[in-house]
Amino acid sequence: MSGASTAYSVVEATPRGKLIAGVVVVAYALVALIPLVWIFSTSFKSPPDSISYPPKVVFEPTLEGYVNLFTTRSRQTDEYIESLGPPETWYDELVRERNMVITGPSRFADRYWNSIVIGFGSTFLAVFLGTLTAYAFSRFKVPLKDDLLFFILSTRMMPPVAVAIPIFLMYRELGLSDTAAGMILLYTAVNLSLSVWLLKGFVDEIPREYEEAAVVDGYTRLQAFIKVVLPQMRAGIAATAIFCLIFAWNEYAFALLLTSGNAQTAPPFIPLIIGEGGLDWPAVAAGTTLFLLPVVIFTVMLRNQLLRGITFGAVRR
Repeated sequence: MSGASTAYSVVEATPRGKLIAGVVVVAYALVALIPLVWIFSTSFKSPPDSISYPPKVVFEPTLEGYVNLFTTRSRQTDEYIESLGPPETWYDELVRERNMVITGPSRFADRYWNSIVIGFGSTFLAVFLGTLTAYAFSRFKVPLKDDLLFFILSTRMMPPVAVAIPIFLMYRELGLSDTAAGMILLYTAVNLSLSVWLLKGFVDEIPREYEEAAVVDGYTRLQAFIKVVLPQMRAGIAATAIFCLIFAWNEYAFALLLTSGNAQTAPPFIPLIIGEGGLDWPAVAAGTTLFLLPVVIFTVMLRNQLLRGITFGAVRR
């Protein structure tokens, strides 16, 4: 037989297939990034530019949105502003251009710090408890294991509105309303089911022979877990931590219902940023931009572990 072979690999894509896949991925990335880029650019617009029609793509950047986000202002007469003398800082000058003066700091910094404490605190507890629970379910004979695992998973199936009133009443009786500890416990409980199920799959993929060899060498069960199992679970722990943090960081319903002042997080606070005559969209966009940074930084730091964690166990030998 002669002539060119028409055989092709079922594993490696053809050049045409790679080109189509590349175009689809790039198009999807652009569509997904457009809202983020628009929010980021809006944070550097002036209030008139942010609501102009047609929307302005080219504009003169300003930090007025960030100044408005971190300060509270009041409108004053020209005579009063002139009596104050020249502005002492660049943001005083920026505010006075709108015939306003700064009366003090806003509450955004406190709400932002609450989000960091509650989000990362609940993520740490959910991953820590989930790791221990997943190891126990994977390595020990637990009575009614399947039923317990299904019960743990079923807690994730309930919509927040179904348990909102009971949790509100319970927290009011226990004195946990509007406290960081109460929100950390709640988010930990909600994320624990996801943490257990994800991490159990990673523990199941680690051969038991590794631990048995460590025990033969003189390690205790705890030492074998810490020195043998945990290092191989890093990818799974990183992936689980990112998913738990995303939920706790973005959660809105419980934060709106159970907090009002001391422990309020950024999600219910950002929409309440009011400017003169309505919503201050540059300040809202500035708050949203800053709100995205911790999750983006955390994900980028763990990106290699995240990729390994998502694909762990996909190919079996």
